[in-house]
Amino acid sequence: MKLLARIALAILAISVPGCASPNVGSLANSPVTMRIGYFPNITHSQAMIGIADGTFQRALGDNVKLDAKVFNAGPSAIEAMFAGQLDLTYIGPNPAINGYVKSKGEALRIIAGATSGGAVLVVRNDAGITSAADFRGKKIASPQLGNTQDVALRAWLMRQGFKLKEQGGDTQVIPTENPNILTLFLKKEIDAAWVPEPWGARLVREANGIVFLDERDLWDKRQFVTAHIIVSTKFLKDHPDLVRCWLAAHVELTQRINADPVSAKQKLNTEI
Repeated sequence: MKLLARIALAILAISVPGCASPNVGSLANSPVTMRIGYFPNITHSQAMIGIADGTFQRALGDNVKLDAKVFNAGPSAIEAMFAGQLDLTYIGPNPAINGYVKSKGEALRIIAGATSGGAVLVVRNDAGITSAADFRGKKIASPQLGNTQDVALRAWLMRQGFKLKEQGGDTQVIPTENPNILTLFLKKEIDAAWVPEPWGARLVREANGIVFLDERDLWDKRQFVTAHIIVSTKFLKDHPDLVRCWLAAHVELTQRINADPVSAKQKLNTEI
């Protein structure tokens, strides 16, 4: 998977005056709790590595307490942000757009790109699926209703001419948490799954699955947003300097991961 530094305000964020360092103290004048969301997926590499190795904490300073929350997929993270329980999260584009629309543009802002690629459609090796037509009547899992892979899966099936079960057809999409997808795959209770990494690789390695489709192949130049960063509008208004410094650390992490992918993979596997 290629990490891309397609980041809003990146040039400004790389060296933002006032961001904390071990010798500078703290950016915040009074204690602030910053509630962060991410998923244990490869597409959220910067979040996992940066929280684990202290990169974000060093950038924000001692007066900022990071409260990291782990989610399975985007819709649940959006619900947490709507409930005032989350300030910033790594998330896929579809839940972010849905959250923006549902709140009439008030609840959140997309502030940075994070990753491109890292989503695959995997089929059971004994499900009898060798072409797109073979998905008729099959059961295909996605991580959560309305998450980015769920939307991609439904759109792809519609383009193949299938009607889903809820529309009177015979092909079924089953939104299920990623760990449960692996279990259902092993029990042969689903035929395929559209998932982010590392779940695609796990379905192949642990359940003898076969990659039927790499989502990159559906996009121009094989590039598409798998994850980006959103922040609650209220937190952005109240703490713009903290958001800038988070972005500076995010850029640093993106560059570091791309420069030394072997070390990054080791750290990421440990966190996952």
